[in-house]
Amino acid sequence: MKIHTGEKPFSCNICKYQCIQKSHIQAHMKIHTGEKPFSCNICEYKFITKSDLQRHMKIHTGEKPFSCNICEYKCIEKRYLQKHMKIHTGEKPFSCNICEYKCITKGDLQRHVKIHTGEKPFSCNICEYKCIEKSKLQMHMKIHTGEKPFSCHICEYKCITKSDLQRHMKIHTGEKPFSCHICKYQCIQKSHLQSHMKIHTGEKPFSCHICEYKCITKSALQRHMKTHT
Repeated sequence: MKIHTGEKPFSCNICKYQCIQKSHIQAHMKIHTGEKPFSCNICEYKFITKSDLQRHMKIHTGEKPFSCNICEYKCIEKRYLQKHMKIHTGEKPFSCNICEYKCITKGDLQRHVKIHTGEKPFSCNICEYKCIEKSKLQMHMKIHTGEKPFSCHICEYKCITKSDLQRHMKIHTGEKPFSCHICKYQCIQKSHLQSHMKIHTGEKPFSCHICEYKCITKSALQRHMKTHT
């Protein structure tokens, strides 16, 4: 009945977290203590709860019990499938009150809002890198460790993320899914198309603080700055 009444009798004495069940608060407190009693016997991952470990093990077994009835998408958890289905329905129930951004999940919105606030709660203990999401910090740390767990089966290319490998594979397949509606330009990544479109609009958002140079991309500005040094 507490679900219907909204009652959350258990609260954290460190942060504002509140919950219905004592077991939930006990699991939550491990976030603050850093305790991760459940560990994977295949890789080095450790978890707070047994259910988190059980979900993780599906990565190793390849088990994906939830599947989309429209496309070939399969996943480990029901909540991932529910999120995926909104892609087909076009449903975006969460919207930003600052800009026109709309998204599928509350988590996506919370991450987006940090763009406006400038909040970057996750920071690297080796360099000055800071970011919005824990997953991005974990990915960044692989730069320092040199870890590149994803490799191409055609060439010797290795990379940090699965998405980097998927982009790379398009080089071999010749696939260029993003195309300009003004000219014949086609490319592998959406970000490349967005950058290309600025050629047509004349937009040059990056400018030099020493001279009047302006350019389309951050990398072009970085190259230009070397001319001053």
